[in-house]
Amino acid sequence: MEAYFAEMGWMLFALFLGVCIGSLTGLIPGFHVNNVALILLGVSPALLAIGIPLSAAAGIIVSTGIVHTFLNYIPSALIGAPGADTALSLLPGHRMLLSGNAPKGVAYSARGSQLGLFLSLPLIVAARIAFGPELGFYDHLRSALPFVLLSISILLIATETTRLDFPEWMQKATGGKLGKDSRFAGYIAATSFFLLTGLYGWGIFNLPVKSPVGMPGAGLLLPALGGLFGIANLLDIYATTSELPPQKEDWELPPTGPLMVPCFLSSCAGAAMGVLPGMTAAQATVLVMGGRNVAAKMQGKEGYGLDWETRKLTEMTDEELLALARAEAAGEGESPHTKQDLEVIALLSATNTAVTVMVLGFLYIIGRSRSGATLALKQMYPIDTWSGLHPTTDFIRLIAITIAAGIIAVPLMRHVGRGILQLHEAVPLQSMVLGVVIFIVVLVWLSCGWVGMVVLIVGTILGLIPPRIGIRRSHAMGIIIVPIMIYTFAQKYDAFGFL
Repeated sequence: MEAYFAEMGWMLFALFLGVCIGSLTGLIPGFHVNNVALILLGVSPALLAIGIPLSAAAGIIVSTGIVHTFLNYIPSALIGAPGADTALSLLPGHRMLLSGNAPKGVAYSARGSQLGLFLSLPLIVAARIAFGPELGFYDHLRSALPFVLLSISILLIATETTRLDFPEWMQKATGGKLGKDSRFAGYIAATSFFLLTGLYGWGIFNLPVKSPVGMPGAGLLLPALGGLFGIANLLDIYATTSELPPQKEDWELPPTGPLMVPCFLSSCAGAAMGVLPGMTAAQATVLVMGGRNVAAKMQGKEGYGLDWETRKLTEMTDEELLALARAEAAGEGESPHTKQDLEVIALLSATNTAVTVMVLGFLYIIGRSRSGATLALKQMYPIDTWSGLHPTTDFIRLIAITIAAGIIAVPLMRHVGRGILQLHEAVPLQSMVLGVVIFIVVLVWLSCGWVGMVVLIVGTILGLIPPRIGIRRSHAMGIIIVPIMIYTFAQKYDAFGFL
């Protein structure tokens, strides 16, 4: 009985410490829970020396990760500095802020993450049946992995709806066949940007990096994603927005009914992305929104469109969209995109949380890590995979911590969101944005040195491209997908070792 209470005490300790750490990492732009996991992995011998068991350290990583997925919407919406998994929420969240509806956006994000957490739990059981030793679908998936990644990449590019003009010399050379307002030109632009970021990723993954201050877990993915999705967005906000309207104090969670089906589909997409290396919540959300759009059009409806991620939701300019948002803040009507923006925020939050839960499940089902957090768990101590009828005790303990941390995170979002809005009132937006940029730069230098600074600058330049030509910024995830495809194709077909 004494051992039981001791174990329960360590679980509660891990839960509440993880909630505190996840709250901090979720609010730090550019700082990912993977960094915390790798730091805990590096200090795990010291934790053991002072009497903290590794199971408690694992619980800290899990609770930190789940709270992080709840709260990381707040800096993307209220500050404008998203991470890779919340980059798609930037424009809808930014419009919510300008229209005075930021609290409602936070409430929808909290509800989406909550639904993503609970709806992904039965999917773990389904994944165990499909990928466990009885059916063994994972072995078939591994052999087809490069083709699966290639197919999903092509599908994501095919959902690009931007229409661009071909250069005049090409229009003349083809007799107008390649002309203006061409969706094919949009495909070419999206594909080129996807491959460009892929080559960028392939290059940085082969660069040696070392922290000048000895931080553990130094890696160039932080400055690369910080430039592509963080500083690039912050610079746009700094240049276009100087003041914010008063916010409507509407923190009421939306009803679950209308969001149940789309969030379940998002959770299913998150489960699929959780088993595939290189795929994130951003890609899953694009697939879900694209599927809903196709289904709506098959029913004869107008559809939802896929331009919600860019600055071309309609043919209106950026200034016209922002004018609509400000008019809504002044009580002069409602923007036609508010409902869709709120749904996108909920879907992305649900997918983001579902991916976090599913990668933990897949760690115990197939013994493979799909995130830095699960990689730290795997290296920390041997994983007892779920091969029998009942899940392992270790897995049940970590799932219990995950659920408890998610329950705590929902009301926590409201209080933290209010605090950030009060900070907005005290500190001018441009000063806050500039402070966040400086923080990211300092964090990159401390973790990666001057090599990381060069990677950050190049990533920022690349991140400024998509909104200026109108394509989706999620194509920048080629930085991870393309190197993985190169590696998996080389493993499959380079029998002579040429690569």
